[in-house]
Amino acid sequence: MLARIASGAVLGIDAYRVEVEVDIACGLQVFHVVGLPDGAVRESRLRVPSAIENAGFEFPFERITVNLAPADVRKDGTAFDLPMAIGILAAERKIPLTREHFNLADYLIVGELSLNGEVRPIRGALPLAVMARDAGLRGIILPRENAHEAGVVAGIDVIAVNHLTEVTSFIRGTLDIAPTEVQIDDPEEVFSNYAVDFNEVAGQESVKRALEVAAAGGHNVLLIGPPGSGKSMLAKRIATILPVMSFEESLETTKVYSVTGQLAAGHGLVRCRPFRSPHHTISDVGIVGGGSGIPRPGEVSLAHNGVLFLDELPEFRRNVLEVMRQPLEDGVVTINRSLTTLTYPANVMLIAAMNPCRCGFFGSPQKRCVCPIEQVRDYRNRISGPLMDRIDIHVEVPAVPYRKLKGVRRGESSADIRHRVQQARNLQGRRFADCGLHANAQMGPSHLRAHCQVDEAGHDLLEMVVDRLGMSARAYDRILKVARTVADLAQSSTIEASHISEAVQYRSLDRQLGRDRAA
Repeated sequence: MLARIASGAVLGIDAYRVEVEVDIACGLQVFHVVGLPDGAVRESRLRVPSAIENAGFEFPFERITVNLAPADVRKDGTAFDLPMAIGILAAERKIPLTREHFNLADYLIVGELSLNGEVRPIRGALPLAVMARDAGLRGIILPRENAHEAGVVAGIDVIAVNHLTEVTSFIRGTLDIAPTEVQIDDPEEVFSNYAVDFNEVAGQESVKRALEVAAAGGHNVLLIGPPGSGKSMLAKRIATILPVMSFEESLETTKVYSVTGQLAAGHGLVRCRPFRSPHHTISDVGIVGGGSGIPRPGEVSLAHNGVLFLDELPEFRRNVLEVMRQPLEDGVVTINRSLTTLTYPANVMLIAAMNPCRCGFFGSPQKRCVCPIEQVRDYRNRISGPLMDRIDIHVEVPAVPYRKLKGVRRGESSADIRHRVQQARNLQGRRFADCGLHANAQMGPSHLRAHCQVDEAGHDLLEMVVDRLGMSARAYDRILKVARTVADLAQSSTIEASHISEAVQYRSLDRQLGRDRAA
């Protein structure tokens, strides 16, 4: 007899439907799995028979052929164990395909099986649930550990199971399993989960202001300062002032964590903006994704809709930094392989930190730098010009004096700063409602002409700055973008000279390069 079970697989961060076709025929006992299975799928031939027998059923001593359709797409993972077992039992007429008010074809079935019949968690439960809903299915049967992430998808029944016997009893109608319901948290409540706050940072008011501007416009930032000045401390608090994640942002970010298996058990949507801080020894595959077989997301995708923090930026390998240029520009990572091409989202806010030189004290009034000037230039030149062009704000982080450290009074809280950031983002949301953009940092040349009206005094200041410092056209565009964000924070429709002046202050490397040229 032939049985067809609806299942699915993940490709990128989206799922596609897979029909698990099971045919049992007379002949020598064999168990074939076809349809471009990878190693984990082929090993189902060993797991499924033991799981069926330990669940109290007799495994058929006949010729079993399992086809995973479409057969021209490579299948990976262990999610086909459960649908294979159900297909074998259905083909043997041990369980019904239909009964009153129930049709097994209306359910998507996924899950890994242990040898004793327990159903283990899988990767990609959220995109599989979305696919089941979009395909018009009634529900999805999956491991209990994956129920919360699938439960955020409205419109389908999420049937959570622990053992193969529970699935067979549910199909027979002898066990009633209530669909899992998930209550989505209030997005404002997620900020109480943060263990850090900006009011814990002593001093550094100018740097805090720069980070507020960066958060308001989605700008990339480079922090330059001596060791111990608080660069990492400031960067780790960026996420606490970013705007609330929308449901669409949370859903897309959760998909990335779901397909990588990094979503914690019992959690539904990712509501806190991710903060990823990879070590400088990371490889180019680790940063943008890839690997053998089906390519996996890298750190830039895991930081999607959040912050990617690169500490000690010049210590990263040159090829690692160079492969980040395209994701930072396009907001996506495209990985090409011989059998497939995958695209992962990578809309991140880059926060990078570096010392001004190898010893860390170039230009410091507290401690003398021991690096030759040629070594200082070589150290900074490890960061290529094209990568620097993608960083809108670079700001110096000086060492904090003792009087600031001992002071009792602290600065504004993250909640106060976030309120202003949210207001600026709301303004940008209305401005770009018809453009598909979300923040000022994403503006192109046409958007700059349309939305960056500068008053006469601002034009005069811009002309003087560009001519005196010899800034490039790219630097000019960056200044306009940042000035637009400064104006948004001030709720001003026009970019004024004061906004231009503040934006120029956030181009410290350009100003230093201009002084070197003048000298």
